Amino acid sequence: MIKPHHIIWHDSSITKEDRQKQNNHSSFVLWFTGLSGSGKSTIANAVAKELYDRNIRNYVLDGDNVRNGLNRDLSFSYEDRTENIRRISEVSKLFVDNGTVVLTAFISPFIQDREKAREIVSDEEFVEIFVACPIEECEKRDPKGLYSKARKGEIPDFTGIDSPYEEPLSPALTIHTNVQSVTESVEIILQYLKNRNLI
Repeated sequence: MIKPHHIIWHDSSITKEDRQKQNNHSSFVLWFTGLSGSGKSTIANAVAKELYDRNIRNYVLDGDNVRNGLNRDLSFSYEDRTENIRRISEVSKLFVDNGTVVLTAFISPFIQDREKAREIVSDEEFVEIFVACPIEECEKRDPKGLYSKARKGEIPDFTGIDSPYEEPLSPALTIHTNVQSVTESVEIILQYLKNRNLI
């Protein structure tokens, strides 16, 4: 869709830097990607709690939650998945502009879409975290019963079954949730953020 020529960006009287200064911390996106059942939401929320305890303003954007509202008009076709990630990227950018740390927990299966998200948010404020877990383990967990339904053909275009998942080529972090506990995973992420002076 081409933007109409009469739509013009209106600059805010309060800058992102102003908001970061007021919050006393930087703002950025932690983009959790991985298969359904890999532990994205669990880890994102655990990190969010740790950030909250450190007085770091943050918000978790969860795939299912967003599809209950903002993106409820989208299916799971290739085109709609791409649009789903585009919208989340734009929302994430607004959070960052507000001086807030945003944690996104989305399968986001396609490399091209994640790279577009990085471009929208900006490379220096985008931290891609690959939540790696063998599909066999994800199926064993199957917290929402989705793999079972997908195997029966009840859910078409299910990532990992009949729709591909493209693993990140060079993520900032890779968390192996089949061998690392939630506590260990959170500590790895927090240490990375400290090392980069993001927190």
